[in-house]
Amino acid sequence: MDDQDLKHPEPARAADPAADPAAAPSSLPEEEIERMTADIIAALKTVYDPEIPSDIYELGLIYRIDIEDDRTVVVDMTLTSPGCPVAGEMPGWVQNAVNSVGGVAHTKVNLVFDPPWHQGRMSDEARLALNMF
Repeated sequence: MDDQDLKHPEPARAADPAADPAAAPSSLPEEEIERMTADIIAALKTVYDPEIPSDIYELGLIYRIDIEDDRTVVVDMTLTSPGCPVAGEMPGWVQNAVNSVGGVAHTKVNLVFDPPWHQGRMSDEARLALNMF
């Protein structure tokens, strides 16, 4: 996976049965997964780090979005630094934003620090907003 993949994660789909024979295909229609994914990304783009004028998705803080068959959404995210002043609050903001999406039953947010966040994870949109070109 290269840096571009990490900037904008694709949601984890049902595992490929050829690669993992124990994996079963998703019971959710592909169109529903695509709609939910777009809506989840739009919801994540409403969450901002209060110290940085860019949303957490464009900053590259979202590492993984997984939509499970029971419509539980699992989000792996990080912070710009482990000492972020809103570390205790931001996962709740993410959970609330994703829970507002139609079709989402529940959201679980995992705060991870591996791999560590770096400025190279930011999208061009975030770089432009922060005058980093």
